[in-house]
Amino acid sequence: MSEATQQQAGPSPNKKQRELINNLDGTYLVDAGAGTGKTFAITRRYANILDSTDATPEDILLITFTRNAATEMKDRIVRHCDYSASELSDAPIQTFHSVCHDILQEHGFDAPTRLGIDDHIPSTVRIIEDDIVEEALFTEFFEQFTDEHPEYEDTLRPITDPTELLGLIGQLASKGVFPTNNGWYRNGEDHLTGDFTAFKQQFDELNEPRNGGSKQSRLRSKLGRYGRDKCYRPDAPTKSELRGDGKQVPEEVASRIFEEERNELRDFVHDLYFEYLEFALARNYLNFGFLQLFAFVLLCEDHALREKIGFEYLMVDEFQDSSEIQFKLALLLSDTDNICVVGDWKQSIYSFQYAAVENILEFEDRLAEFAADLNTDYPRIPFDTSEAHTIELEENYRSTQTILDFSEESLVASATQYDSVDESAVRDRIVSLQSTADYDNTRIEALQHENEHEAILTAVGDIVGNDEYEVEDEDGSLRPPRYGDIAVLTRTRDFGRELQEAADEHGLPMSYEGGIELFRTDQAKLLLAWLRILESNADRGWAPVLEYAGYSLDEVEQILETRSFPEKMLEFRESLSSAESLGGVIRRVFNHYGFNGSRADMLLHTVESIRDTTALTRGDLIRFIAQGIEEGSTHEVNTSAGENSVTVQTIHATKGLEHPIVIMVNMNSGRFPPSSGGNSTVMYDESVGLRQRKVYAEDHGSPYIYDNWQTDTLKKCLARNHDEERRLLYVAITRAENHLLFTTGEDPNEFIQELSVEVEAGEVDVPQFKTNAEERSELEVTAPSREGPVGYSPHSLMDETVYEDIEEGEGKEFGNQVHDFAERYALGEKIEPRNEDEQHVRSLIDSLSGEIHVEENAYLPLKTAIGRVTLSGVIDLLHITSNRVEIIDYKTDRSRLAESEYRKQLSVYYHVLANLYPDKTVESAIFYTESDTLVSVDPLSIEDLHRLLNQLEL
Repeated sequence: MSEATQQQAGPSPNKKQRELINNLDGTYLVDAGAGTGKTFAITRRYANILDSTDATPEDILLITFTRNAATEMKDRIVRHCDYSASELSDAPIQTFHSVCHDILQEHGFDAPTRLGIDDHIPSTVRIIEDDIVEEALFTEFFEQFTDEHPEYEDTLRPITDPTELLGLIGQLASKGVFPTNNGWYRNGEDHLTGDFTAFKQQFDELNEPRNGGSKQSRLRSKLGRYGRDKCYRPDAPTKSELRGDGKQVPEEVASRIFEEERNELRDFVHDLYFEYLEFALARNYLNFGFLQLFAFVLLCEDHALREKIGFEYLMVDEFQDSSEIQFKLALLLSDTDNICVVGDWKQSIYSFQYAAVENILEFEDRLAEFAADLNTDYPRIPFDTSEAHTIELEENYRSTQTILDFSEESLVASATQYDSVDESAVRDRIVSLQSTADYDNTRIEALQHENEHEAILTAVGDIVGNDEYEVEDEDGSLRPPRYGDIAVLTRTRDFGRELQEAADEHGLPMSYEGGIELFRTDQAKLLLAWLRILESNADRGWAPVLEYAGYSLDEVEQILETRSFPEKMLEFRESLSSAESLGGVIRRVFNHYGFNGSRADMLLHTVESIRDTTALTRGDLIRFIAQGIEEGSTHEVNTSAGENSVTVQTIHATKGLEHPIVIMVNMNSGRFPPSSGGNSTVMYDESVGLRQRKVYAEDHGSPYIYDNWQTDTLKKCLARNHDEERRLLYVAITRAENHLLFTTGEDPNEFIQELSVEVEAGEVDVPQFKTNAEERSELEVTAPSREGPVGYSPHSLMDETVYEDIEEGEGKEFGNQVHDFAERYALGEKIEPRNEDEQHVRSLIDSLSGEIHVEENAYLPLKTAIGRVTLSGVIDLLHITSNRVEIIDYKTDRSRLAESEYRKQLSVYYHVLANLYPDKTVESAIFYTESDTLVSVDPLSIEDLHRLLNQLEL
């Protein structure tokens, strides 16, 4: 019986699940291994709290790590309690970010002032979820910061990629390290200094002589590469000084490399961090880290609020994915010691998202430590944290016993030649799982071939329909496998993309899921090319355009030398030049090439988000897209896979899922684990604090950026931790229900050599797969969903069926052209109208005597039956006089059949402006450009908008 089957069938809980469900009072740590039915048990426990205590849903906080998981849990809870779905719709079953957002919306208006920031958090604050958009915003901020802080000129010189500092800020925020206007919040500065005792322990362990004292220490060996390909300042010690002449590095070296004057670096990071907070608030946005930051400060400082909103019961799912600040937030949100955290340390794989596996590995110690820290100056945690009970879920409802036993090997396997694992300590922590599977016909195999892609496709052809790889059917019997039973898992995203291309060539039905490198698509490359052409007529723009058009490299070279560009391309360039609006340029490029799929939509959404939220010029945008191409920035990909299609996913994307057959691919050196480590110019580590990898100086009379010998040596003392790579391998293996296959190329990694599976020579004999059309799937890229209020456009309220009766019109492109003209003319550009519509627009604008604003964003927050909702749109033209505000919306319709629907749109804008200008008369009107007619609109009431929204949600 699979885990999903247990959840759906609703059987009786097993013994350990019952222990979790029935123990409601006190603090519990639940070790819920892979496939042990934790969601089944958590939701039953929640229902039991409602059934057997006086608690209501408002008294129970259940925290998950995805919105989908929260929705799924609500659905399951409804099945086991007397509450209906509508009664649980507002229950606090949500993510940490959503909880923090709600707290700030209700109580956090002045939260920034508690850090000394002279700003507030309005109800219309935007939550930035898209990393690409925030990187653009941060880039804009960073340019301002460098201009305003000449005192940090030397610190800034070595920094070539400012977005790495955004990661540093996120890392510090996850630790609870926040700046104030005159220092650091609470004990934040202690983190920046580092912990010499913790560092010295790592130093000593790495400095122990090997082979019973006969061989030099690993640290001394690593320092044999000290100074290689580096340029240090003159005061740096020599290699022999550091290494010494014995088997070990001299002990005094530890303090010599640790002790470094870093006051200027700390001041720089403080000012950067604090002013970025100010910038974000001034631009009316927060990221997830800042949501948690301000909620934490508010809960720490407002004792009455904390006591008012504290929960009687708190449960945290997937606790291994929590950060340090989230652990502390959980304590601040708890009114009693009825805390239950559920997770599996073996599946902690999100350190890049600031997950701290120590939260679960050292739960009791951290519980006491964090509570004591929060209670230092005020009793914020009012309950005893000295005792916690552990429950271990042991029955696995997913995999065979053969796979479960094999999976434990991954947790003690060496990741590299020099990697060492304390096998005894790890195995002591492992709770061995017991399979409930009715069958165990598992095959675990490994194949090696220099052409790994084709070897994988060959293996798929061998597996499908093969009785030797039978899988369990829905009725419990065994059957030969189909394509849809197979999942291909990869550590690196690029391998999956390449495999998808190989599958397409051979007709294999395969769907790649888990992130698309958006800026490496043809759409992005051609958009970048045309932007470069518009900006400077650069060869770097023309070359890819010509190549995409089919010209050979020799032909391209000849055209670039003679500047004899094809006439149609020159005409298209002029067309783009006339569409000064960036959105117009993008749309014309995509229309020109027929890019109208989901990738183009996502790229347009992303670029327009950057344009709408930043002040980047076209040149800035060119550099930004170029950087995205270079770094392979990704967006999530959702696929509507056919019912019988092989799935390809990254290991991170497959967490929580299960597949009858798993093929773990790209088990190659340098790819799993990846060979590259972090090389940020400014780095942070808990034991060594803030450090700068490169420094600027003029030691030899000339300015130069030197490598920092102390940071380089410190990094050699911090042994690269491969525990998370082992956990990734464990997650991959435990996705398999029945069978497991590994593949590798010419250079197998250490993992595959350590695991107890014989690596055999693979074959390449790819069949031409014959599949039905519906078994193939197209990638669909979707814009990231928003955290916080549900967001709608005013157009969402409009009944689009009214347009079906409109027969006359010039089309959407014509409407875009008129709007572009109106914007440019209103902004003072010398531009002549090309048609009567534009002539009428010019006359209208010329007739206005007041202050004019164009393309203004409007946000209208509302509370509805389904929660907080924000209506947001763009106002074409605002005309403001001493006593009046006039909203004008251009329409190129040749009829007025949709006027009732336009009224809904104008009503939203009306109420936004009425709030902003309470002392002025606000009027709204439609300007029909073809007939030169301005039609006043009587706005709907707020109550009418509520009614429309409620109907929309239903």
